[in-house]
Amino acid sequence: MDLVALAQQVQKADDFVRANACNKLTVIAEQIRYLQEQARKVLEDAKKDADLHHAACNVVKKPGNMYYLYVRESGQRYFSILSPKDWGDSCPHKFLGAYKLQYDMSWTPSEEVEKRDSEISIIDKLLTQQTALPPCSEPNFQGIS
Repeated sequence: MDLVALAQQVQKADDFVRANACNKLTVIAEQIRYLQEQARKVLEDAKKDADLHHAACNVVKKPGNMYYLYVRESGQRYFSILSPKDWGDSCPHKFLGAYKLQYDMSWTPSEEVEKRDSEISIIDKLLTQQTALPPCSEPNFQGIS
């Protein structure tokens, strides 16, 4: 009897160990899927940013400013500092969208600017409270060689 009870206890322990390992591996698999999705998004954003940086522009682009993307009949895309509203009824080309150039040289679509600026503001407040670091929104490159 004791031998049978001992064997049952060992089997029960094996079942628990297996279930525990299975649960932990399931969590890891979910984390892998999440990281794969994050990596995909990073690559998509990098491609979008690179594509936008390759659009023609006749002005020096400065971080913190809004730029307006148009396309000519030839298919050439270009940035302008003039919005469709600024053109009035004489907008020469099709408007594709407005983007803010961020200090990290990424582009934020106009409909997401308020949300992104709010996030950066919150991060700036946290950094200011915790450290003596300069704000995230305006890097200070003075004295860097």
